[in-house]
Amino acid sequence: MVSTRIEKLVNALKEKNLLSAVIFKPENIFYLCNYTGEGFLLVTETKMYIFTDFRYVEQAKKESPHCDVIEYKPGVSSFSLLAQVLKENNILNTGIEENVVTLKTYEELNQNLEGIEIGRVGGLVEKIRMIKEEEEIDNIKTAQRIADMAFIHILDYIKPGVSEKEISLELEFFIKKNGAQGLSFPTIVATGERASLPHGEPTERKLKYGDFITLDFGAKYNHYCSDMTRTVFLGKPGEEQIKIYRIVREAQEKALEYIKAGILGKDADKIARDIIENNGFGSNFGHGLGHGVGLEIHEEPRLSKLGEEELKPGMVVTVEPGIYIENFGGVRIEDLVVITEHGIKNLTKSSKDLIIL
Repeated sequence: MVSTRIEKLVNALKEKNLLSAVIFKPENIFYLCNYTGEGFLLVTETKMYIFTDFRYVEQAKKESPHCDVIEYKPGVSSFSLLAQVLKENNILNTGIEENVVTLKTYEELNQNLEGIEIGRVGGLVEKIRMIKEEEEIDNIKTAQRIADMAFIHILDYIKPGVSEKEISLELEFFIKKNGAQGLSFPTIVATGERASLPHGEPTERKLKYGDFITLDFGAKYNHYCSDMTRTVFLGKPGEEQIKIYRIVREAQEKALEYIKAGILGKDADKIARDIIENNGFGSNFGHGLGHGVGLEIHEEPRLSKLGEEELKPGMVVTVEPGIYIENFGGVRIEDLVVITEHGIKNLTKSSKDLIIL
């Protein structure tokens, strides 16, 4: 798998007339060579080099036995060692992730790589990562299975007087206890009128009857993320709450029916957005329909008004329409799906029926 990924990257570099690439983004380094420590990775046509300090040398050798490990010591610039390796291999240009490195790092690279042309490869590895291999999908599937279990568990925990923070902590404990590395992102718990906040952080607010309860969370398994959202109600919801829930559910279900390989991200977004707009809530759906998920919680492709990427088999994306009304509350329903030739495979098994606790 790693060799196939490297081959794809090397071919992409050739299209840019580059002989090598320096990778700084941790997720991209892991994807290419399985290394999880600090440092950076040099990829050439024939070999890979991990540059790191004493703390991670042993780890790098064990995690990435197919890489040469170069230790940089205090007082010696890691980029001077990089320049040495490039010149020894007669590599006169390299690409860097311009969307990742800081200005300070770029200036240090320029200073040390005198005589070596620096190009741009930002987003190149991420583009390869968009289409998941079977093992990656299996890891995401396991992460989502843990999240689904956590949702079932938390429904019994929710009651009047419990705070948003307590719900968040209970979800985290359950997820970690049931085999996950950890959370794939900080859990969102937004209740009552705070459910109008798409990314509301948990507070000390205590639940009461009549509340919206929006839960957006995910597990991480073998470095891969899951992502799901459900909105439930504590006590009988009002007519407007029920109306909003039904609109969001219809928007999501129609989008799920439509999504398949060959369409653009913006096409999927339009299906859900048109339904919400036609019901008079267009201005209350202010984010995209979804995004890619993998080693990071937010990846390409984007399912939004600006989503020009064609969906392809093996991509894993969220489908998460929502309606948010200030000082009232909101609803979001989110599933995690794998794109197939003729539709999707939905990895999220939790019920989308209107749940009243």
